Amino acid sequence: MAQNQVNVDILQQNLGIIQMTLADMSDADLAQRPVPKANNGLWQLGHLIASEARMVNGCAGKTVIELPAGFAEKYTKETASVDDQATLGAKGDLLALLEKVRGNTCQWVATLTAADLAKPAPEGVRSRFPTVGHLLLVMPSHTAMHIGQMQVLRRKLGKPLLF
Repeated sequence: MAQNQVNVDILQQNLGIIQMTLADMSDADLAQRPVPKANNGLWQLGHLIASEARMVNGCAGKTVIELPAGFAEKYTKETASVDDQATLGAKGDLLALLEKVRGNTCQWVATLTAADLAKPAPEGVRSRFPTVGHLLLVMPSHTAMHIGQMQVLRRKLGKPLLF
């Protein structure tokens, strides 16, 4: 199996875990923080979307993922303290956008060659992730870290364990 197909499969499975984790959670559930000072679930979803778009577009050197105007600005370190559901958006809308973003990511990843994966990552992240391939590998890990936080929120809310 080609490396890019493995990467696509991992990204798709990763999206499935997010969908499963959030399936029985409401907007009000996701507006809560698992612990004080942790990010709430709605902010985390928006952050995952904005981060993925930034990483993919940066690596591609063009717009592969287009977000609604002003979207990324709502999910920054500076906005992590926001708990207003109206500002952060609804779970259904955020999940739909995440699915679209992940679909675009997977389409782009499927086209990558070994030479593409070896290209330098965007300047701002190159010290930690030197190549496109390295940055691509961190995407599912980044998502998994946030899934872990949402799993803690599930426990806080008394939701059934999934794993």
